[in-house]
Amino acid sequence: MPFLMPSLNTGDHHGISRAVSPKGDYNQCDSGELPLTSIRNKSVLITGAGRGIGKRLAMGFAQAGARVGLLARSQAELDLAKLEIEHAGGNALRLRADVRDLEQLSAAVDRMRVVFGGIDVLIASAGVQGPIGPFLSSKAKAWNETIEINLIGAVNSCRSVLPPMVEKRSGKIILIVGGGSGHPRPNFSAHAASKAALVRFAECLAAEVIDHNVQVNSMSPGHSYSHMTDEILHAGEDRAGPREIEDAEQVRITGGVAPEKQIQLALFLASERSNHISGKLISVSDDWKRFEQDNIKPELYTLRRVQKI
Repeated sequence: MPFLMPSLNTGDHHGISRAVSPKGDYNQCDSGELPLTSIRNKSVLITGAGRGIGKRLAMGFAQAGARVGLLARSQAELDLAKLEIEHAGGNALRLRADVRDLEQLSAAVDRMRVVFGGIDVLIASAGVQGPIGPFLSSKAKAWNETIEINLIGAVNSCRSVLPPMVEKRSGKIILIVGGGSGHPRPNFSAHAASKAALVRFAECLAAEVIDHNVQVNSMSPGHSYSHMTDEILHAGEDRAGPREIEDAEQVRITGGVAPEKQIQLALFLASERSNHISGKLISVSDDWKRFEQDNIKPELYTLRRVQKI
């Protein structure tokens, strides 16, 4: 029987901001690790930058020398993120907007272009976990709102930044996905559906803008501790399921994926060294550093229907 499956495993993301010190160059170091890609003086718009993985990436990109546009709904979270970035010597611009509102997003993009002179990179990380529990027990309003924020919000973000990127024939778009993007996630159907849809959207968009030198990829940042982890634990085993509770408890103890690993992958995807990579779903747990030298086969790191033989 034919079935739908991804070509790789991906993890969920529950981001939390931590102080990080990315390096500015992308050369092989003595330890064999790849330092972080130079993004100095690039203009990077990050949605959902007030907390979680968005804030974590914003801090990392700012410390790497990027000019960061912080976009979120909460003014208090924006104020704190900007303060932390500037305290560390970074450059950030606050942009208060709801990603579900295309007019608000367009106005934010226009302001960023005026202040920073353009937008080189979009990182769409605004998202919510949505209702936890069986689909039939969820409220339609909450379920639909998850799709609006996670999927339509990212689509609106792309719609706002793409025209100037196409015009200058240069741009990078990174869509942050996670649990459910590459595998089923029972009791989190809204979140999983929205993230899987984002991966397919990235594939379609990448093919459409390839001739304009704009690359579009999905990034799965792995498990990290945040308010989303607490939401799962608060929901309990009956609603979230035993495996989700076990994973969340482990993340709460360990903190999950180190910030540096997430930032390194995002910086690589935002750099010219990944110009040959587009339309892919890449996880922080992948051996992605080899992608700089190796071409990725077309059928790998994508969502595809696989036929058993």
